[in-house]
Order: sequence, then C-alpha cells, then structure tokens
Amino acid sequence: MMRLLVLIACLFMAITSCKKKSAATPPEAVSLVFPDENSECTTGVSLGQETSQVEFRWNLADNTETYELRVTNISTGTVQTIVSASNSAKLPLEKGEQFSWFVRSRNSDVEQTVSSEEWYFYNSGSRTTFAPFPATIESPAASDNVFKDINNEVILSWSASDLDDDIEGYEVYFSVETPPIDLVRELSAPITSIKVSVTSDTVYYWKVIVIDEEGNKSDTGIYTFKVL
Repeated sequence: MMRLLVLIACLFMAITSCKKKSAATPPEAVSLVFPDENSECTTGVSLGQETSQVEFRWNLADNTETYELRVTNISTGTVQTIVSASNSAKLPLEKGEQFSWFVRSRNSDVEQTVSSEEWYFYNSGSRTTFAPFPATIESPAASDNVFKDINNEVILSWSASDLDDDIEGYEVYFSVETPPIDLVRELSAPITSIKVSVTSDTVYYWKVIVIDEEGNKSDTGIYTFKVL
C-alpha cells in the first residue's frame, strides 16, 4: 500500500511539473518610446567632441524579465548591445550619425524571445544635412502570404521620411531572386506604391532605395512575401 501511495505521489509531481513547464508564457514585445522614430535626438549628454550619451526608453512588457537593447550605427555597421531589467538604458553614440535600434524581450522560463519594431534616428551633432531614413515597408508585410488581384498583380507600398524634407524619389527592386536584381520602377516623390505582376505559389523579394535631392540614398534591406 505504501509503495502504491509513493508511486501515485511521484506521478502527481511529475504531471504537475510538466504542466508548469508547458504553461510557461513567452515574453511580449515592448513598445519603443525614445528616441522618436525618424527624428533627430537632441537630448544626449555630451561626452566630448565626438560622442554623447543617449538614454533609450521603452514600455515594460508582460512576461519579461530582461530587455536587450541593440543599437546599430548605419554608416559603420557597428552594433552596441546592453541588457537592462528596467525600461531604459544609456549608451555612448557618435554625434551626427544615423542609428537604428530595437529591444528584445527575454524570459528565463522559455527560450523564445521577441523583438520590438526597429526605429531610426540621428544623434545630434554638427551635421547640417541628413540622408533620408530607410523607407518603412507597409504592404506586403515581411514574410507575408498574399493573394494576387484579378489582373495577377500585387500592390507594393511604403512610406519614407527625411529630416531635410527633400526626398526626390525611389528605386524599387523586385524579383524572384535574392537579393532582388531587377529595377522595376523609378518613382518621383511623393508616389509610394506600385503594382507588380506576380504568379501564384511563388516567393518574391523586394527592396526600396530612397533618394534625396543631394543624391543621398538609404536602403530598406530585403523583404519577402509569397503569393498564394
């Protein structure tokens, strides 16, 4: 009888343990707060002629223990990361440079992590003109599945921003190859969408180059979608 009771207790503990483990909830994505998207950050604390310390802020996310801030210098590709248990962190950044940033949420109970949106900004410095920010892809969304219309077409759309407000136009690359090699359209601002011909059950790759009046360019990087 005692053996039976011990066996039942062990089975109960094992089942309870499995339930607890499977019930672990992955973290949620944060909402970014500051520096503002597509803006110039002017609140950094100067650390000398070349750098200033910028404070990043975001909203707290549910089921999250730590936050990994990841900041990239667009011109050099240099990446800085820092882990925080709160909803803010500070990093030294080069003045006058364009940066991207996002926050990754982590929870020690699960391996899964989740990332926020990625925002771009300039760190204030001696720069008097600015290259455009990379366009924001609106549709199709990254890795989206879409249906073609009755004309066997899909609409590609995006938005773009430039602190100098002098965007001149866009180059749209689109193909079944990656990186996309076909320049399918050159557009003048403010046009931010085109229709492209597609085939069912096919994966497509595309990107947008933003060009300002001074010839400065920015690249969205490669996006993909599948036509069902």
